[in-house]
Formats: sequence, structure tokens, C-alpha cells
Amino acid sequence: MKVLIADDDPVSRRLLEVTLGNFGYETVLAADGAEALSLAQQDDSPRLLVLDWVMPQMDGIEVCRRIRRFGQESYFYIILLTVKGRQNEIVEGFDAGADDYITKPFDLLELKARLRAGRRILQLQEQLLSSRDQLRFEASHDAQTNLFNHGAVVDILHKEVLRSHRERTPLGVIMVDLDRFKSINDRHGHMAGDAVLKEVAKRLQSSVRPYDSVGRYGGEEFIVIAPGCGPERCQALAERLRDCIQAEAIPHHANSISITASLGVSCVTGTTNADNLLRSADEALYKAKMEGRNRVVTNSTQFASQT
Repeated sequence: MKVLIADDDPVSRRLLEVTLGNFGYETVLAADGAEALSLAQQDDSPRLLVLDWVMPQMDGIEVCRRIRRFGQESYFYIILLTVKGRQNEIVEGFDAGADDYITKPFDLLELKARLRAGRRILQLQEQLLSSRDQLRFEASHDAQTNLFNHGAVVDILHKEVLRSHRERTPLGVIMVDLDRFKSINDRHGHMAGDAVLKEVAKRLQSSVRPYDSVGRYGGEEFIVIAPGCGPERCQALAERLRDCIQAEAIPHHANSISITASLGVSCVTGTTNADNLLRSADEALYKAKMEGRNRVVTNSTQFASQT
């Protein structure tokens, strides 16, 4: 773990650098409070800080105050080094945002113990943030395909419809349904069906633009939200998706499973809502199924402009 050391005394700074290096820490050095604050604002800044209380330009107390104003999610654990030992001075340090303090001259083993406590706090916070991010991902993504789940992708569509209306830009929706998927489960088993869903999800995700959204709408049905796509561009995107799905058979154990898909396309050409857009794409998908599957159909419905 990296530790930021801020001390204007070069001898004291060098002693801390060597000592912390012997403890197994990587050190970053600052000669005054202003430099320490600047280093703390960098993206790769150490989160464990050892600050001398008395420094030129900006003292350790002021560095603490300003760091606590950052509003960053990742926490800084700050240890103050001080010759001040009176109770009111220590309280001032804690009020400024310090987590711990050591009085000079300090005992090396005490410093090691306090650094270990700070490191433990920071590691626990990282674990909590990681767990929270994982829970957020699981709440918005389909566990089988890692695509957005039904609720999340519909929520994205509502937001994109509002943005399309606000910015007066087109918006396309593509509904994708795998052809005769039930026969894959019946013939090869549900594990094979799961493998097909995962592979199709990967192919869809790799074939769209970075700012498009792909979700699992339900069962073997997927949805692609394509901001900025009018009917012609959305039709071309849908054809590309259809080609990528059927391009290669999907291997599963000793079997090789071929798959095709039917796609329905709908685009906002005026003003509408998410439900109308979904209904229009679903109608186009149903027509693609009725016309023989493995094809793209674009719904020509023109949504009336609303002012």
C-alpha cells in the first residue's frame, strides 16, 4: 500500500521514508502542505496519509480540512504527526478531519501499529464499495447473460425517449427473438439453451456501438436501444445483428448448434413514449416471425409530433 508522507523537515521526511519502506509500504513524499494537498487530488493518490502538523504554506490541519471537502467516495485515512499534546489541540486535529495522531518523537512500533490500523480501515472500505458495486450490478443485470435485465433496460429506454424528444434526435429500438429456441432445449437440453443465450448475448454486445444498450427482455428475447438511429441506420444495425447471430454455429460439448433470429425495428420520428415504441417494435417482430423468421422487419408507423 502507498503512503503519502508530508513533512517540511528533510531529515524527518527521510526517516519516515526509510522506516515505512522497511514496514513494506511504498511512499510518496511532499515537502509541505500545499504539495501534499496537490498529490492527494490526483487519481492515483495514496489513501493513507501521514502529515506533519506544522508545515509552511499550509499546515496539516488545513490539509485535513480541505481533503474532507473533496467529497470523494474513497476515504483518506489521515495520521497527524505533532509535538502538540494538549487536549484542546488534539481535539482540534480530530475536528479538522484527522483519524489518528502520533506525538513527536514517536515510537516506531507505535507508528507501525497505527499505520496497520489505518490500512485495515481502508481495506474494509474497499471491500464495502466492491460489495455495493456488485449488488448494484446484480440488481440491474441478468444473471445468465450479464446484459441489462428487463427492468433496467426499460428504464434506460424511458430516459432515452425523453432525451430524444429534448434534443430532437431519432431513437431506434430493435426487438430480437431467437427462432425455434424451444427446439434447442428439447433436443440438446436446457444447459445447451443456456449456452446459446450467453453466446448470443456476447455477439449482440460486441456488434453494437459503445453508447447503445442491450438487454434481455425475457426468455429468448432481447432488446437493443440505439440512440441517434433513424429507420435506415436502425435497419442496417438490425441486419448486422441478425448476421452476427447466425454467422457461426455455437459449439456445446460434442454438438454444434445453429441459431437464427427474427428482429423487429421501430424508430421515433416524432414524439412518442416508451410503451408505444416497444409496442411498435414488437409488432414488427411478430411480422418477421409470420413472414418466415430469420429476417428484419421495420415498422413504418410514424408517431405524431406533439408540441
